[in-house]
Amino acid sequence: MDKIASFRVDHTKLLPGIYLSRVDGDIVTYDIRMRKPNVPPYLPNAALHTIEHLFATFARNSEYADRVIYFGPMGCRTGFYFLLRNVEKGDAVRLIRRVFEQIAAYDGPIPGASEAECGNYREHDLAGAVAEAKAFLPVIRDWDETKLGYKN
Repeated sequence: MDKIASFRVDHTKLLPGIYLSRVDGDIVTYDIRMRKPNVPPYLPNAALHTIEHLFATFARNSEYADRVIYFGPMGCRTGFYFLLRNVEKGDAVRLIRRVFEQIAAYDGPIPGASEAECGNYREHDLAGAVAEAKAFLPVIRDWDETKLGYKN
């Protein structure tokens, strides 16, 4: 079988940041890497889950709402994949940064965190999500479309 694109990235050289993972027609997948792979600690499940809820909510309520395809965690707990349709790369980076700024400043109810809305509604950590966003912001503060390439 062919290796999928994400398995062709040298994870021993990958650092936290925002990367262009793949392009499929008009859909671009961004690798939002919050942790260095294979170096604990990984993103705690409860904080990761809350970031997922907050990021998806903020992005789907942005001016790019109709172009957001998907936002979700990596199984390795080092980051997230974010899929957008027809958004300029620089605009995507600015959106990602803005959403992490919103998460870092958020102090309210977690969207979609009730038993009726979420398959694991008990496992959330807003304080942890806020702390993770605050820790990631300095990494991406000056990130732009020229830094989206993987360094292999």
